[in-house]
Amino acid sequence: MKELTTTLLVLGGGPGGYVAALRAAQLGVPTVLVEGQALGGTCLNIGCIPSKALIHVADCFEQARAYAADSALGIRSAAPTLDLAQSVRWKDGIVKRLTGGVGALLKKAGVRVVHGLGQIVDGKTVEVASRQDGGEALRLRCEHLLLATGSVPVELPGLPFGGRVISSTEALSPSALPRRLVVVGAGYIGLELGIAYRKLGAEVAVVEATERVLPAYDAELTRPVLAALKRLGVVLHLGCSVQGLTGDGSGVRVRTPTADEFALPADQVLVAAGRRPHSAGFGLESLLLDMAGRALKVDDRCRTSMRNVWAIGDLTGEPMLAHRAMAQGEMVAELIAGHERRWMPAAIPAICFTDPEVVVVGLTPEAAAQAGVEAIEASFPLAANGRALTLQAGEGFVRVVARRDNHLVLGWQAVGHGVSELAAAFSQSLEMGARLEDVAGSIHAHPTLGEAVQEAALRALGRALHV
Repeated sequence: MKELTTTLLVLGGGPGGYVAALRAAQLGVPTVLVEGQALGGTCLNIGCIPSKALIHVADCFEQARAYAADSALGIRSAAPTLDLAQSVRWKDGIVKRLTGGVGALLKKAGVRVVHGLGQIVDGKTVEVASRQDGGEALRLRCEHLLLATGSVPVELPGLPFGGRVISSTEALSPSALPRRLVVVGAGYIGLELGIAYRKLGAEVAVVEATERVLPAYDAELTRPVLAALKRLGVVLHLGCSVQGLTGDGSGVRVRTPTADEFALPADQVLVAAGRRPHSAGFGLESLLLDMAGRALKVDDRCRTSMRNVWAIGDLTGEPMLAHRAMAQGEMVAELIAGHERRWMPAAIPAICFTDPEVVVVGLTPEAAAQAGVEAIEASFPLAANGRALTLQAGEGFVRVVARRDNHLVLGWQAVGHGVSELAAAFSQSLEMGARLEDVAGSIHAHPTLGEAVQEAALRALGRALHV
């Protein structure tokens, strides 16, 4: 078996792993990255990017159908048809372009990429016995081992993946559109894909164990999403649980809050019950690291309980977000290069690409109250924002939360069309320690959705101008 020695060995080529490798190489740290599948991980291949591409296809198709039916804009068109195979090819083209770009960046930076399944021998050694390129098996020795293996979909005991039961992976590359889709779970993954499939023409029913959609968010934020689901014709079964497939496999058995059961017909069942850290199948248990369930415990520098073994991203638990993994990967690379860093972001933005979109950054009013902080809050409705109205997107609002004593901004929330693009401004205001007066006093371009950010701050100060 051929041996190779390096300073940093990154196990996993997703957003966290490849960013760590790139930054380490920039800083002159010899780096090897091992990836058993495609570069880019879940995010680029079967998660963030392909899901947003499919959502865009669904939005365009729904808009075209609206023009064919009756357009308030005065646009008329023939009834559209959907070439699903072409839509999937277009989506795959974007994925290929981005993953190819990652490979080119790594090569240019001088990172050696090993395509194959890595198996941990000890904290300094990883063996790659199965090489995708058919090359010789390798034993990789390193000074620092960075674990960035990501996460996998949660499989429910009564609904194992296979046949009619699919995960988000299969849902993002459909060969045909099911007539009836049952989505198990009303979190962001289930609703993003459920809404997309509904807009593409499928009949969609969502089964959720709690009494609300997007249960991780407050009811005021999710109310516009609930209204949109009803308007689209998505059938909701809240407070219910799926017990498994029916005897003939043509649907699912659903238990109601009163313990009654009924059958819900389904050509496909999308299980969107969340994701869990990918901590099995590559020898992690041999290191005897401190764990929190299936997640690895790390400190404020992403160090595990073993010296020079680091972990980032979904493997370390919630929040499982690609941008969190990327920021952690950059930090670890700089620490290994001798820089002084700590993991202490003011906030990590979370976005649901539902219809309408939902953004949460920092503390909500409820979270501030639970933390014992006396806070003020104010919302500005998008119905009073000129740009939103020109986009036919007047539903939703922007909300700010700030300390009452000194007006330090603690959090932002928004729901509405296109509000995901406000996340950067929200995060920057928190990282820079902005106060309400700073936001209110900054000139915001007109007409933009960003004006709603300024107006929310003005309203919190009792100086609202346009509401």
